[in-house]
Amino acid sequence: MPEVNRPEVGGLPEPDARRWFILAVIGIAQLMVVLDATVMNIALPSAQRALNFTTADRQWVVTAYTLAFGSLLLLGGRLADLVGRKVMFLTGLVGFAGVSAVGGASTSFAMLVTARACQGLFGAMLVPAALSLLTTTFSDSKERGKAFGVYGAISAAGGAVGLLLGGALTEYLSWRWALYINLVFAGAAFGGGSLLLQRQPSRARPKLDIPGVICVSGAVFCLVYGFSNAATHSWHTPSTYGFLAAGVVLLVTFAFWQLRAAHPLLPPRIVLDRNRGGAYLSVLIAASGMFATFLFLTYYLQQTLGYTPVVTGVAFLPIVGGIAVAANVSTIVLMPRTGPRPVVAAGMATAAGAAVWFTTLGVHTGYVDGVLGPVILIGTGLGMVLAPSINTGTFGVAPQDAGIASATVTVGQQLGASIGTSLLNTIFASAVASYLAAHIATAGGHVTPALLGLASAHGYDMAFRWIAGILAGGALLAGLLLRRGPLVFPAQPLPPADAITGEPAVVEEAGPSFPG
Repeated sequence: MPEVNRPEVGGLPEPDARRWFILAVIGIAQLMVVLDATVMNIALPSAQRALNFTTADRQWVVTAYTLAFGSLLLLGGRLADLVGRKVMFLTGLVGFAGVSAVGGASTSFAMLVTARACQGLFGAMLVPAALSLLTTTFSDSKERGKAFGVYGAISAAGGAVGLLLGGALTEYLSWRWALYINLVFAGAAFGGGSLLLQRQPSRARPKLDIPGVICVSGAVFCLVYGFSNAATHSWHTPSTYGFLAAGVVLLVTFAFWQLRAAHPLLPPRIVLDRNRGGAYLSVLIAASGMFATFLFLTYYLQQTLGYTPVVTGVAFLPIVGGIAVAANVSTIVLMPRTGPRPVVAAGMATAAGAAVWFTTLGVHTGYVDGVLGPVILIGTGLGMVLAPSINTGTFGVAPQDAGIASATVTVGQQLGASIGTSLLNTIFASAVASYLAAHIATAGGHVTPALLGLASAHGYDMAFRWIAGILAGGALLAGLLLRRGPLVFPAQPLPPADAITGEPAVVEEAGPSFPG
């Protein structure tokens, strides 16, 4: 069945009259998937008591989700291009809701972890389809900026919303509702999607790149597992460096194969574009700083300041506000004038400044005088990075590549979250241990609460110094990689760009043209 086409106006498809309702449906689905990465964090202690699993096993409730999600994203993106975006979107919603219900009804640790892994699987089907639907629905540059501002705000703020929602559901209902709540989101998105979305099967019918799927899925699995393992074990254990080494080898193999495959899973033309490549790297760097910040602020607010789960979630709301405002201002007002380079670089620098501010946190720091300011600032910086980067990373791709380009953005976010939390948590733990070893003698050879508080403050200081350095490096890379000038839809179609892959030439429907 040919792909649904709308009448063209000025060389671009006429806007879909229902596009803003479609944005709402996609936003609900995206919020469900993103908040599920953090909604279980606060619910975990209650789940652990109910199902009687060990603290060492606890990480797998989170890791099982990220492993399956990150490993299968590129496959999900390509299937959305081949099978059809609406079909994959609705299938992902139904599957996600079903396994969420199973997870909420779990009677054992194995049942819960299996359900979380299946959530990741269906999330990998759902997210690329959702973002590619957004990409193909909004063709006007001004409206596209508004749409991606909303989508970027949801993608960036969803983790903080998950912390708030997880705390409220756990405290007032049950940890099981941290999973049952997905049925509400999925039901609303499925109803809206069934009514509003048109079928968009691909015109092209290339074969699925099975060797590419195996290589990249194995690479992402090994990298995410290796970094996650480092967070709870030593970097020197075989289960850490062995998986990381295997992940690097598989990733290099995947890159070489994509240059030679007749129908590559990730066509090189997508990532070799400077703007898109810079956008994917910016998402990875920003996500590493964002999720590590969520982790350390959660520890600090609950363990040092003694906040309850609900109050901790409320304390994150200024981040949500900062992200929402900055995401929309950057994509609607700034991007059309300046392009992504100055916006993303400035956002990285702003977030780095906030991380430096966080290094002043101490044992007796108050929320208003020490936490609120950098929380707002880092939310503003992240909003300036993530929404423009998501927009840029999906801009100018051929319609048949919209799903895989969308998946690549999300892979960057998942890898960044995994790398950032594991690497920086290890740095935090090492700093705390070093401080205790150096000062335990002055406390009579015992780890007193006061000494532990000072050691934790030292650990936060070191972790946020590293976060600041990572984000500052991201600002430099964004300035070097992203092109000058705004993203422009050309009046004339671009020439084919498939010489690298050897595929049949495909003229991109809305390719980029960049001055400079």
